[in-house]
Amino acid sequence: MHRSPTAPPPSFVWTRRIVLTLLAAFALLPVYVMLSTSLKPLEDVSGRFRWLPSELTLRPYIDIWDTVPLARYFLNSLIVAGAATVCSVVVAVFAAYAVSRYRFRGKRVFTVTVLSTQMFPGILFLLPLFLIFVNIGNTTGVALYGSRGGLILTYLTFSLPFSIWMLIGYFDSIPQDLDEAALVDGCGPLGALFRVVVPAAVPGIVAVAVYAFMTAWGEVLFASVMTNDTTRTLAVGLQGYATQNDVYWNQVMAASLVVSVPVVAGFLLLQRYLVAGLTAGAVK
Repeated sequence: MHRSPTAPPPSFVWTRRIVLTLLAAFALLPVYVMLSTSLKPLEDVSGRFRWLPSELTLRPYIDIWDTVPLARYFLNSLIVAGAATVCSVVVAVFAAYAVSRYRFRGKRVFTVTVLSTQMFPGILFLLPLFLIFVNIGNTTGVALYGSRGGLILTYLTFSLPFSIWMLIGYFDSIPQDLDEAALVDGCGPLGALFRVVVPAAVPGIVAVAVYAFMTAWGEVLFASVMTNDTTRTLAVGLQGYATQNDVYWNQVMAASLVVSVPVVAGFLLLQRYLVAGLTAGAVK
């Protein structure tokens, strides 16, 4: 059988297979450890690790809801991440549309400033935001510290700059002739935005939404400082499985798998839009 002139050499094919197999094993090995540990009784995970469980049990998946108030933490994370995502997408759409379609003084400065905020590590904003929220609460009586609203505003400071920058690039890739055609047909600027530009920019908007949701869902540093026992999120609440006497490793792994389901499921469902949005928004 003759090999095609454009076909890669056999050595390249086998090297690719070996590398991909090693990468797949490297990625799936931690998942197997988490899954197997979550199906073991506590006495089996307290000692030496065994690759094959001697006994399988679903008890850790039942106990995780009683050891800590996981349902409340789950609800807090859904509310905070969902609200932060919606606010980030709405503000980013309007801001990116204005920058992409209109000329105004300070446009370049605004774009550079928005992007430059991503250079600073998040920990630099921890103390200033804490003091701002406390002072606002003392002055106006609006409790931002220890509330879901304060945490939502905090996450907006991280997701919004990148969301605006990415949507600017995506809106720039949409021909402005579509806006002009909508204006000729009688639409106003908002009508052109929602009837023409937004439907064409669905992949970019989905990419922004996924980024904002994942940023808020797994954040630990600010959630550990800006929340209390009532508003605590999942990323911080998982620490409750570690007590002074023991660590419930099987429940930790079970809870970690449970809380990762929304993010993994959302990513798999929206993967097509996410890839299209990231590639189109990254190139002007």
